[in-house]
Amino acid sequence: MITIFCAWGTISNIDSFVQKLLEFSKEENLVVQAFDATAIYNIDHLISASAHAKRAFDQGTNATNSLALEILLYAAGERQIQKAIKKIGVRKGKQRIAFLFTDEKNQKRNRHPDDIIIKRLLHTFHLTLDNTVLQGDRTTLKRFGITTQELSTIPEGKYGDLILEKIALVDVIK
Repeated sequence: MITIFCAWGTISNIDSFVQKLLEFSKEENLVVQAFDATAIYNIDHLISASAHAKRAFDQGTNATNSLALEILLYAAGERQIQKAIKKIGVRKGKQRIAFLFTDEKNQKRNRHPDDIIIKRLLHTFHLTLDNTVLQGDRTTLKRFGITTQELSTIPEGKYGDLILEKIALVDVIK
């Protein structure tokens, strides 16, 4: 189970935001991760990162003890938490935020967050739902180190594949 949605809002204190997000995650018995939506190319980007992170836990190759952090690493294409946070983490101030809800390693197959849970998260953080914000572009790709030369070798319709390759390469980086 994976649910992805986006919102607009202001984060005044990162530590407080992260703490509240952890509390929300525990209360709802869900894995919850938040990202700077401008750093996410599309929904497939986060679905792939989640699948890779869950597989890392299944195979015992995870770099962290938290599925949420493992998802962050894969989504960033990094193996170091600080680099991942710098690249795709939420920041202080007004911004677009992408959220990913999932369960621990697919153990609760029938559990799917409903609108009430999403609305509760939005209310908790004073955010406004806006699913139009997950639309990456060349700038998003360059943020991942993809060069203009690399972009010129494939059609624009395949740009999302470059992000998926960066996610897959995390398994190679040790």
